[in-house]
Amino acid sequence: MIKSLLIANRGEIACRIIRTARAMGIRTVAVYSDADAQALHVRSADEAEHIGPSPARESYLVGEKIIAAAKATGAEAIHPGYGFLSENAEFAQSVIDAGLVWVGPKPSSITAMGLKDAAKKLMADAGVPVTPGYLGENQDPSHLASEAGKIGYPVLIKAVAGGGGKGMRLVEAPADFADALASCQREASASFGNAHVLIEKYIQRPRHIEVQVFGDAHGNVVHLFERDCSLQRRHQKVIEEAPAPGMDAATREELCCAAIRAAKAVDYQGAGTIEFIADGSEGLRADRIWFMEMNTRLQVEHPVTEEITGVDLVEWQLRVASGEAIPLRQDQLSINGWAMEARLYAEDPAKGFLPSIGPLDLFQLGEAPGGRIDTGVYEGGEVSPFYDPMIAKLIAHGESRDEARETLSDMLHDTAIWPVRTNAAFLIAALAHPEFAAGEVDTGLIGRDGEAMAADPAPSAEALTDAAMAMVPVSLASGFRLNAPECRTAPFLLDGVRVDVALAGEGADEPSTDMLIAESGMVWQLSPWRVGGGAAAAGSGTILSPMPGKIIAVEVRKGDLVTKGQKLLTLEAMKMEHTLTAPFDGVVAELNAEAGAQVQVEALLAKIEAVVAE
Repeated sequence: MIKSLLIANRGEIACRIIRTARAMGIRTVAVYSDADAQALHVRSADEAEHIGPSPARESYLVGEKIIAAAKATGAEAIHPGYGFLSENAEFAQSVIDAGLVWVGPKPSSITAMGLKDAAKKLMADAGVPVTPGYLGENQDPSHLASEAGKIGYPVLIKAVAGGGGKGMRLVEAPADFADALASCQREASASFGNAHVLIEKYIQRPRHIEVQVFGDAHGNVVHLFERDCSLQRRHQKVIEEAPAPGMDAATREELCCAAIRAAKAVDYQGAGTIEFIADGSEGLRADRIWFMEMNTRLQVEHPVTEEITGVDLVEWQLRVASGEAIPLRQDQLSINGWAMEARLYAEDPAKGFLPSIGPLDLFQLGEAPGGRIDTGVYEGGEVSPFYDPMIAKLIAHGESRDEARETLSDMLHDTAIWPVRTNAAFLIAALAHPEFAAGEVDTGLIGRDGEAMAADPAPSAEALTDAAMAMVPVSLASGFRLNAPECRTAPFLLDGVRVDVALAGEGADEPSTDMLIAESGMVWQLSPWRVGGGAAAAGSGTILSPMPGKIIAVEVRKGDLVTKGQKLLTLEAMKMEHTLTAPFDGVVAELNAEAGAQVQVEALLAKIEAVVAE
């Protein structure tokens, strides 16, 4: 058995791996960048090694630094987690060549499944059903457009080296193809160093079903049943569950057997996931489920599989990497109950899901019987602009789907984080959506109804009154009683915006200068009203950078006339592209943005002025 392990990752997955390794008596080594010097995974490990500056390309993505850290600390093995270098075959081979144990699949398996077009050809040869599409080498834009026309719109453009929803574009009409292709290739080149794409048929009512597989060096391969990851926003998974709603025993058997064939086709060892797309228009049917891709690593959503099977997948990874056989046979694995996982992101749904960064002055995650929390941050820490904005995973297990869903909702309701914004309220709304509650979700649900889910909720009148009275001295409280009707309300600032709050009850002996209101996964700050206070005018045309990032495209020039919602520029930050648009019809009066420039948070990028008709 491995005695010491370096985790080549950060955040919640590093903490989760450390937890299992420690339970197995394995010494753990963390690596960290400048930004992560005080991170939870660093604090949790037995030892930690600094590997460079904050940007991932200068630290977590530099394989030589990872291997050097392992040697410097005497680690026997390297676990890559997910993301970063986890599916980099060259890095995996370098680890092996350095005499270290690679906790993952063989480099040849990673290579075989790393490019979507080659993987689909391989799967077709292995008898695994694949989605209709174009997998050819000709990448001329006109040829790709022609192939898309043959397939029939809508189509998906997908980077062959992509993953995690990056390097993917949905195109619904021929007129949109050229722009979508250029954007997809640009993102693919920046994220994966490979602009090659494939085209495939877009399924109208798609469901994302994936199967957890596991192989060892002794020729054994098993599956641990399926997960449903259909609730997605812009191809990013939001809530995952296991098993899949509506999956009957016969369809499950065919699907899982196809996943086993896929894993055996590449002589797979370790944890992996075979992802399928299903046409859910007539329920789940084996003849309407097709292979999409294989993830040759542990998945973000692996906890739901652990919860329904009772298996610790990281323990299995470490045992198999040490040369042991898979601990259980296929006939010893079964489904117990239901599990759901919600990804908690530091982002503001009401502002287009822009990532939210800064200190975590308040960080409380809801707990419940049957609940589990995986996180990589802590109260008093901070969310950095350099990495993915996921800060925690909340997982719930129950005897039934409804029980798991209700437990997860309760956990989110009891979550309170400040001043960083999160998507907790959005997740609560998603869990309560009638289609999701009925198990009739498809990948387009958030696209159809997401605006309502993302609406910025307000605190209840009762919560506002309670908070306001905690800011009112006892000596003044009598002025707010029913015998003085003109004083039943008073102005306050709620997150900088004036609100009139009904006042009732007793004041405070020692009134607070401001109060935090935590309710339904949200936190607001209530402050005293001050003349001249409050938010900037709603009609302001000032365009500020919402976070530190790099400008990758500027669509307008100074003096241009623009219409409300028109794209002004594109900012790349926290591994995603963010489009900034005109708030109203007007003219570009000021422009301080150039493609390629790095900008800081709240930097003035542009100013739009309304055109006054004479």
